[in-house]
Amino acid sequence: MKKILLALIISISIINVFAQPKDPVSWKYEAKKKSASEYEIVVTATVPEPWHIYSQNTGKGGPIATSFSFKKNPLVEISNKLKENGKLEKVYDKNFKTDVLFYANSVVFTQTAKVKGNIKTNISGTVEYMICNDEQCLPPTKKSFDIQLQ
Repeated sequence: MKKILLALIISISIINVFAQPKDPVSWKYEAKKKSASEYEIVVTATVPEPWHIYSQNTGKGGPIATSFSFKKNPLVEISNKLKENGKLEKVYDKNFKTDVLFYANSVVFTQTAKVKGNIKTNISGTVEYMICNDEQCLPPTKKSFDIQLQ
């Protein structure tokens, strides 16, 4: 019985050592109608402490910057540059040996989209991002999204 218990404890310890933390970022996607044909696409990333997510403006040589890719839809025209809003922090990261821009807690990304004609459609795509804390970084992640424009 002692051998079985010992084997069980060792197995659980090994699993905990090699287990990778789950992605803690939660995403919320919505479309706010601004006029008959114009929408504001709002994407909110909520990041719990001690994690942070990188700005889309983080320079080369550093971590993977957050980026959005929208699938082509002949009924939707994406206009303007994707904006980000939150408490932006800039620090020198000794691991990447460069200044990095990131958000802790949350960041809101907004994009303007115009629908051609008075029709219901959607906008879809992917967001790629990387999160880190003071001890580790998780591998870059891609998540798909689909937002109804009504």
